[in-house]
Amino acid sequence: MPNIIKIFSGNAHRQMAQEISDELKLPLSVATVKKFSDGEIFVEIGENVRGADVFVVQPTCTPVNDNLMELVIMVDALRRASARRITAVVPYYGYARQDRKVAPRVPISAKVVAEMFMAVGVRRVLCMDLHAGQIQGFFNIPVDHLYAAPVLLDHIRKEFKDVIMVSPDAGGVERTRAFAKRLNAGLAIIDKRRDRPNECKAMHVIGDVKGKTAILLDDMVDTAGTLCNGAATLIEHGAKEVHACCSHPVLSGPAVERLNDSVIKSLVVTNSIPLRGAALECNKITVLSVSRLMAEAIDRIHNEDSVSSLFV
Repeated sequence: MPNIIKIFSGNAHRQMAQEISDELKLPLSVATVKKFSDGEIFVEIGENVRGADVFVVQPTCTPVNDNLMELVIMVDALRRASARRITAVVPYYGYARQDRKVAPRVPISAKVVAEMFMAVGVRRVLCMDLHAGQIQGFFNIPVDHLYAAPVLLDHIRKEFKDVIMVSPDAGGVERTRAFAKRLNAGLAIIDKRRDRPNECKAMHVIGDVKGKTAILLDDMVDTAGTLCNGAATLIEHGAKEVHACCSHPVLSGPAVERLNDSVIKSLVVTNSIPLRGAALECNKITVLSVSRLMAEAIDRIHNEDSVSSLFV
């Protein structure tokens, strides 16, 4: 079979797809992805993919359902066009927070999305910083789970001195400890109590942050309530200043307004999700590119080389 690689993109993040193609020194393949007047999605693949190793770059970010449907319909079109293998490149995996039953009669939506991918013909998944690592187990196909840590760690080393890494809740301690170990820095934890989704109240700080540059670390920032409350608590406990790092800038609802009004000096994010609206104008937000990391992973997958050395 021809050893042909092709990179496609839906409408979720064409800039990232183009950057990945540029890193691989490949043209971005042609596909028409648009909507009918009633909102239904139309896809037409614009070139021959028979026998090709196809990668579809499509984070399932806002609007989540539209971008998710674009991805599965594109995959179906590629499968019916006889692509040899289809890999879904999903830098941000939507519905990841619904990864288990936390109450009676609720869905496990992260599993539903995984079943959709497999049903339409995805044969490999490349993602980054899943909200919960066990989501990999929802797939019966290979999943390559990358981390933005190398990019974020490099930025922290260059920009900040005398830091202490802070987990905004108990669930992020493992991630934050890994960063603290690589930076040879201290670790603190905020005891957070959440009353309902998207609302939280920071209570106590476990660890000594007095006089330190505190860096809050999370996998995503949604409404920014967790980060802003956590930052205020850190200042109350004597932190010199507070910065934040995350992989996925969801930034929905009042997030940007909260960030602007908060004591957070800067928020460092990756380009796994494109910034929109007010987030583009926020001078507190710094975007780091993970396109080279994704491109390297795609190249290794295509050439059947090990991807594990890219893991941190």
